[in-house]
Amino acid sequence: MEPLSEKQIRASFVNSTKGDAARLKLPLDFAALPWADLDFLGWVDPGAPLRAHLVVPRPGGPLGITLRVPAAGRAGAVRSRMCQLCLTAHSASGVRLLAAPLAGARGRRGNTVGVYVCADLACSLYLRGKRQPKLRTVPQEESLTEAERVARMWGNLEDFVAKVTAPAGP
Repeated sequence: MEPLSEKQIRASFVNSTKGDAARLKLPLDFAALPWADLDFLGWVDPGAPLRAHLVVPRPGGPLGITLRVPAAGRAGAVRSRMCQLCLTAHSASGVRLLAAPLAGARGRRGNTVGVYVCADLACSLYLRGKRQPKLRTVPQEESLTEAERVARMWGNLEDFVAKVTAPAGP
């Protein structure tokens, strides 16, 4: 992913107001992000921990999606869950259900779409072996190459983005 400026990120959001985009806090490590290893930028807002954000590079410019993070509940380390974007298996606390308001009038009416995703939104780093799921004793083995895993994640991400940005039906 090409590095983005703060201005580009704030202007990219399709499912939040300009005021909400202006108030969001960038990742604490924004200046040191590993842009070359990222397929998309994802983070939990340090100023509002029940909000998360995804910024996906697109041909016409970045597309940002604001997500709501449910309040933390009890999750055991024994049970595992899988991210629907990168298909990385985590302990139960390593995957969260995030809900994105739909873009436009449907989102303003409260319509959302959900996705189970890595709690730290670091899918790109898990796919590249730069980060390992916490509390997993057995590494996840796949026969796909890194490029194939990244392509699969992009397909899953594109499906999610399409659900958020789809125009209202008849």
